[in-house]
Amino acid sequence: MLVLGRKPGEYVMIGDEIMVKVIKSDLGDLRLAIDAPKSTTITRGELYKNQNNSFTINTQKVVSM
Repeated sequence: MLVLGRKPGEYVMIGDEIMVKVIKSDLGDLRLAIDAPKSTTITRGELYKNQNNSFTINTQKVVSM
């Protein structure tokens, strides 16, 4: 895993097509702005984790039957 420090307004590029920019909100927290091709699937971590857990549970049910 690559860990980078970025300040609001700074960004990183992933390949040539994906830009992740750090933005500061009015409340003081940081937000990420992601510019990527429409064909790129972007999923928040908590949703990704839930989807994978559901897949694992469903697979285990099918295998155990």
